[in-house]
Amino acid sequence: MSRSMKNTGSISLHQLFSPASVNLNLKSLDRESVLEELVTQIPELKNQAEARQTLLRALHEREQLHSTGIGDGIALPHARNALVGLVDHPIIVFGRHPEGIAYGAIDSVPARLFFLLIAPTVTQHLAMLARLSRLLRDPRLRQSLLVADKPQQVLSLIREAEMKM
Repeated sequence: MSRSMKNTGSISLHQLFSPASVNLNLKSLDRESVLEELVTQIPELKNQAEARQTLLRALHEREQLHSTGIGDGIALPHARNALVGLVDHPIIVFGRHPEGIAYGAIDSVPARLFFLLIAPTVTQHLAMLARLSRLLRDPRLRQSLLVADKPQQVLSLIREAEMKM
């Protein structure tokens, strides 16, 4: 399946990451700054300050509605709606924080694993959220992501977990 996937038949999440979109040592100390740090990891928006600000605004608006911290030390920051025109294909940015950040999750566990989701269509957005949520139910995957020492290892872990689904 191509990265620019036009349909959503079966989203392969591992194809939506790139080593450049993986940060294994987030430095932020709070929810607002971690969102900014994740947004700067998006290779496609590196030289597009206005697009990054639009995305950041959408992410902050979504967090004000309800935290995207889903528990078990995981946060899935995403905009409430698809970001038509901002990107032309779905993207996932992965970030890991060494200590964790208070993120307002229902279990009050600080978030250490962050998956920023960006999609140009609502269908892709919902498919990504659903598939990633299912994958992250596996405690072994979560633990492996906490100790991965290279971006490529993160991509391999996601690919392997998807193959088992």
